[in-house]
Amino acid sequence: MVWKTRELNFRNPYLQIHLCVVLWGFTAIFGRLISLRALPLVWWRMALVAVILAMLPRVWREVRRLSAKLLAAYAVVGMVIALHWLTFYGAIKVANASVGATCMALGPVFLAIVEPLIVKRRFDYRELLLGVGMIPGVVLVVGGVPAGMRLGIAIGAFSAFLVAIFGTLNKKLVHHADPLAVTAIELTAGTLLLTIVTFAIPSGGGLPIPGARDAIYLLILAVGCTIVPFTLALVALRHLSAFAAQLAVNLEPVYAIILATLLLGEHRDLGPEFYAGVAIILALVLAYPMIVKGERKGAG
Repeated sequence: MVWKTRELNFRNPYLQIHLCVVLWGFTAIFGRLISLRALPLVWWRMALVAVILAMLPRVWREVRRLSAKLLAAYAVVGMVIALHWLTFYGAIKVANASVGATCMALGPVFLAIVEPLIVKRRFDYRELLLGVGMIPGVVLVVGGVPAGMRLGIAIGAFSAFLVAIFGTLNKKLVHHADPLAVTAIELTAGTLLLTIVTFAIPSGGGLPIPGARDAIYLLILAVGCTIVPFTLALVALRHLSAFAAQLAVNLEPVYAIILATLLLGEHRDLGPEFYAGVAIILALVLAYPMIVKGERKGAG
């Protein structure tokens, strides 16, 4: 995997987005390991990232160059990201890491509809077919989990819908600013939104101070699973469609399931249907780049 460190211009964006997905696979694991509820967990994750990036002079230089309109646009995206993470970790807390991560496979179903509407382009029948093709896999996944986890699946599905929205918006805005600056703006805005939500809920419990173990997990989550992959994914989006990136992101459940099996022993809660659904998802993820590559060769 090779890239130009100065320009952050990757030769193979598919490989780069898969590196991000591997790192994102750990986010579901930390969601189970961290004892905090979903809201304070996401607040601390976003706040830590915002503080770390605020210490970089490069970020301040790039932010000052942006117009108020562009700053507002990135802030809105950041708020959608905050809601996505909140529902994502909510699904994990209600169900488990494997189920919460697998729900992200619904992203292409929503993205195939959302992206053309936002960027004002024609619907692509390939995207629609591949997106719809994910549904049997997700149905099998649902059939392979206990009934008590169904609420977690519903929350996770809504989280996938939010992924489609902010993924498309980021694709539309990604060329207008430095990736690190974009990450800082979006996650700072998300932190502010969650701060308002926290104190607007009378019985929300405020923002508890994490214990030593949770603090270590949160720091790893903020740097290794947020700053690095989030920023690199923004760079990869300069060379990929939001749909192609989302299909690659569908490998996140695979990595999360493997990690959850090894680290959390979640395989005891999963039936054979679950693994059959994952196999369908994996097959479609691998099929999309090959289909696109084949059509480009035919056109050339």
